[in-house]
Amino acid sequence: MRAEPALLIAGALLLAGCGGGNYLKGDGPPSGSMRIPDLPDDAVPRPEPRSKYGNGPVYEVLGKRYTVMESSENYQERGVASWYGKKFHGNLTSNREVYDMYAMTAAHKSLPLPTYVRVHNLKNNKSVVVRVNDRGPFLHNRLIDLSYAAAMKLDMLRDGTSLVEVTAINFEEPAGDRPVRRATPPAPAEPIRATPAAIPVFVQVGAFGDRANAELRLNELSRAGIGNAFIDEERTPERALYRVRIGPVASVAQYDMLVTKLERIGIDDPYLIND
Repeated sequence: MRAEPALLIAGALLLAGCGGGNYLKGDGPPSGSMRIPDLPDDAVPRPEPRSKYGNGPVYEVLGKRYTVMESSENYQERGVASWYGKKFHGNLTSNREVYDMYAMTAAHKSLPLPTYVRVHNLKNNKSVVVRVNDRGPFLHNRLIDLSYAAAMKLDMLRDGTSLVEVTAINFEEPAGDRPVRRATPPAPAEPIRATPAAIPVFVQVGAFGDRANAELRLNELSRAGIGNAFIDEERTPERALYRVRIGPVASVAQYDMLVTKLERIGIDDPYLIND
């Protein structure tokens, strides 16, 4: 992440981060007088032109190539969110803006800059709207890197990471010189609760119309040493659907280990669910 010319350096810094921590060595929350006095409001989505900087269309970090999406239309993905703090406060982002750890912003590897997204914390049901203006995170199995303020509002500072759903907020093509919103404004974030109840999160690794195929997937998981898997059956008058799920997943660390095991047996599209 960070300014586009520094993408390679930033990627190296990210990979050098603490193995068990959420942020880079020397990074982290503010201290003393730097501490945020109040939680900021969510970012307010509005039509913006595509940035001249940070939009590729292709860039490379540590030998890996990333392709910037042509559009964020209909984008929705679930994965792991992390956050970055004081180490980059005041530095340039990939679209040459100044990173403000107290603003509601985020970094993403492939969404166009800027893009507004709603980030929903699957563990506590809190959500925020942020403006993506940076690139990253370049760690394996990380989806989005949030500002310190956004991470605070999602109540994920202590753990450092969380399982989230990211949904783009899109607009129609400009009508003349005045763009209009494609949909109604996003619903306001839920009120912050001091001790939100944990919401069970599962990993889905297949949905089949034939139970025999679901049983085959379940046996495949068992042979790979992946336990806590089961078949969730949904029946309607028209059809039956058999979903193979694993969980509940208690933490990002557990999710990371599970994804690694799944990749070893060729399952590279696990899907996080919380219903």
